[in-house]
Amino acid sequence: MVVFAQLHAQNHKITELSNVFMYLVRERSMCDTDVACDVFFDLTNRVKEHMELVDRELCGKLISHPDQSVKNTASRFLSGSTEIKRIFSSYVKEWCSHKRHALTISDHASFMQDTEQMFALVMDRLQRETEHLYPLIRKLEDSDKQVA
Repeated sequence: MVVFAQLHAQNHKITELSNVFMYLVRERSMCDTDVACDVFFDLTNRVKEHMELVDRELCGKLISHPDQSVKNTASRFLSGSTEIKRIFSSYVKEWCSHKRHALTISDHASFMQDTEQMFALVMDRLQRETEHLYPLIRKLEDSDKQVA
């Protein structure tokens, strides 16, 4: 399984970048800076990579576990992932141009509302992983060690 230190490091970096990005873009003039764009693209890439890692390495393996409650937990996280990815993709498409490596903000108030909602959703997901998914995996790994 994935090393928990790696997952926690990803969570920490995503949280850090999210906080920095939110701080920067509150001021409209900062939205057009290279720094804000760099933080945005780094953040969005890290969120995507983290979601894929959790889906593949954790949920993908838990879905085949014999215990139905474990399967259900994995299934809930996978379906949540699908929805977050859909919303995230729409958010990125709405507010940035990959081609120009720029944010495309015509209405700052709408951008801020969407950004706050998007990153609240991401932060909630990271918290649920930390509080529910990681402890479940640790528990399963401990019981596997005891059986062996």
